Amino acid sequence: MPRTRLARSLTTLITAAALVAGSVLGATGAQARPRPDQGGLRAALLRVTAAGAPGAFAVIRDHDHPGLDRSLAVGESDLDGTRMRTDARFRVGSNTKMFTAVIVLRLAERGLLDLDRPLRGYLPAGTLPAGWPVTARQLLEHRAGMYDHVNDLLEQSGEETTAAFEARIRNTVYAPRDLVARSVRHGLQYTPGSAYAYSNTGFVLLALAAEHLTGRPYAELLREGITGPLGLRRTSFTVPAKRIAGRHITGYLTNDDPRRPLLDSTEQTASWIWSAGAVVSSAGDMDRFLTALLAGSAGGLVSDDSLRQMTRALPTGVTGIGYGLGLRRITLSCGTVFGHGGIVQGYQSQAFATPNGHRTVVVFANASNNGAVTQGLMDVLDPAFCGGSHPSGPGHARVGAAHTVPAVEDSRV
Repeated sequence: MPRTRLARSLTTLITAAALVAGSVLGATGAQARPRPDQGGLRAALLRVTAAGAPGAFAVIRDHDHPGLDRSLAVGESDLDGTRMRTDARFRVGSNTKMFTAVIVLRLAERGLLDLDRPLRGYLPAGTLPAGWPVTARQLLEHRAGMYDHVNDLLEQSGEETTAAFEARIRNTVYAPRDLVARSVRHGLQYTPGSAYAYSNTGFVLLALAAEHLTGRPYAELLREGITGPLGLRRTSFTVPAKRIAGRHITGYLTNDDPRRPLLDSTEQTASWIWSAGAVVSSAGDMDRFLTALLAGSAGGLVSDDSLRQMTRALPTGVTGIGYGLGLRRITLSCGTVFGHGGIVQGYQSQAFATPNGHRTVVVFANASNNGAVTQGLMDVLDPAFCGGSHPSGPGHARVGAAHTVPAVEDSRV
């Protein structure tokens, strides 16, 4: 299988050029993309730690211009004083959705699943009620009307976040179909396809369909279709095992009263989020995954046609942010990027790339249930991709203009 440094085919180059026309982020060859703003990056990361995260990092890889690579870390990877490392493993949260989307698109390419037919026909009998018309495409786009089961598992009115974590998350093992059943009890929230509403349950359903169609566990599909061929040795899915193997960063859940100590939330079954958020990975592996994904056919993960569908992002109701098939599109001051973000108790990350996948950015902090940390990580993206200044003109902000990307992840986790 191809590796992430494969040369792009002519077809892929043409496709990428169409996607990034008019964007500084699409520059290749002699026209270099903006140099990352080192000072802006460090200042943004320090704001993240000042907001309450023990540590944070940003890893930038530019596959056309390695001289533009950057790895910056501030603070600590645990409260024992171990310095933050950019090569350690961490829980990637909803970045898992990109992996699940690839598994589903590959099944569609093989003719095993039609993205536009009701998904209940690809699921074990009784998983969804008869007559529910939700499709894989709608689930991938968060437009299926599925109630998010996570709302029933996180803290309820009057309940403290860390107490809810200990009571229902850390040690409890949930079966994926039970998660879906929690959602189904609430009924469809709106006519499928008519609105956008983020739902983790949709990506649980997609993985259940993949398992049913192939007769293989999700972890095997992930390993044999993605992590093995790409050599992602630090990426794994081990639900319900609670420990993270190998060198990893300690994650901390913030108490609702920030004056109280942070709670070490590293160990948990992650079964409550399953195929919507339980992957463990590293910045280096996320770079290789995004680079291969956005190369289309040349990257060996999905076809050029599947990639076009994944990146065809629809509005979400938040200015500058769209959502495709398991991929989020963000508009920065110098163009658009594709990827995802993720929060799972103790861990926050954002992993994005230029439309052609030639520059990737992974930013991370080891604290959650802290909206200021969530927004702080989003604020790292613009200086990482756009630098301190860039050409002004149609489609570009003025030189030196501040640019804030709204935080859209669920900071309660």
